[in-house]
Amino acid sequence: MTTNPENTPRGAERDTPMTRIILLLGIVILLCVPAHAQEPAPSGAQEPGTLPPVQPGTLARPELKQNPAPPAKTTPQQGDTRTRITRRTELVIVPVTVKNRNGQLVGDLQRDEFRVFSDEKEQQVVLFDSQPYPLSAVILIDNDLADKQAEPVQRSLTAIAAAFGPADEVALVTYQEFPNTVADFSSNNDMVFTHLKRLELSSHSSTIINDPTTAGPMINGQTLPNGQGTTGEGGTQVRGFGKPAIHNCLDDAVYAAGQMLKSRGRDRRKIIFLISDGSNTHNNQHTFGETLHSLLAADVSVYSISLTHQTPIGRTLVQHGEAEIDKYALATGGDTYYAARQKDLEKLYSDVTEQARNEYTLTFAPQEADRSREYHTIEVRVRRPDLDVSARQGYYQSGLH
Repeated sequence: MTTNPENTPRGAERDTPMTRIILLLGIVILLCVPAHAQEPAPSGAQEPGTLPPVQPGTLARPELKQNPAPPAKTTPQQGDTRTRITRRTELVIVPVTVKNRNGQLVGDLQRDEFRVFSDEKEQQVVLFDSQPYPLSAVILIDNDLADKQAEPVQRSLTAIAAAFGPADEVALVTYQEFPNTVADFSSNNDMVFTHLKRLELSSHSSTIINDPTTAGPMINGQTLPNGQGTTGEGGTQVRGFGKPAIHNCLDDAVYAAGQMLKSRGRDRRKIIFLISDGSNTHNNQHTFGETLHSLLAADVSVYSISLTHQTPIGRTLVQHGEAEIDKYALATGGDTYYAARQKDLEKLYSDVTEQARNEYTLTFAPQEADRSREYHTIEVRVRRPDLDVSARQGYYQSGLH
């Protein structure tokens, strides 16, 4: 059948396959253009590692939760109590011993009966405690005593273990020229007893024999200081005196004991339990000042049992002497006891630990302190009359907690 072009409706000649294709392409283009137009133009390249902002009321996409953005810093609002503390509070801990005129401990004092001064300015006691503390103790024993001193100490050694309780921890160190750790810290009292029982102390003879053929000038039977003396029974010759030379490095031994205690907990009372005749050479690697600094910084107190009231005979010109023991005890808030017989020593061992365990503990935050100064003095007073107070005499700025 033949179609008559004249009977074809107007515009029908455009409805061809090509026309339909062009129309479809046009529709697709029209539909795509608005989709791209809706995307916002980038305002700048996004920094690596940052996240796009999340609109209010919407949930962040799960994949964005793996690397959350850091919280924005806020400026503290004035009057906000949560922002009042802006730095670490520095505290000074002061163990205090109080005795009556008879030397007995006084244990019924209250907080308001104490006054604390630092650099002569009264300080507020922010913490007060009168409860017994467990001890961390280094038993430090002079291992070069005269034979008459070494004998009673040797016989009394095992009684030291009875002075400590199950909550205490004890280390054992002897010293001559160098400190020697016999046993590290242990709370096993049976083990401490065993170490003390097995310990064999060294000693030297206190008998001196001068050889007239080598002695220096004499006046009234005494060797002049610039003369030459000799020693007997294995002693070492010392210029001017026929006395044994001293090799005990007391300062180094106390320093080493303090370093052992440095890392022990602040919930414990840290003490050096020193048994010595007080002899000390000038050959220490650490000075008295350096050693004292380390003790005060670590809150360590020295409790000494001196085996003589006086500096050992013949040793006054070659070393500091017994005063070192007293100075360490006084400066750190400890104490010094004197004994020479076995019976007295055994009693003193328990007295030392009882005193150390039952000290009062005062804590203050230094006010009006000159921070340009490293050392600051401490003085503790009590309002009750006729009492003796022992406390550390100062602290170092670098040792504040």
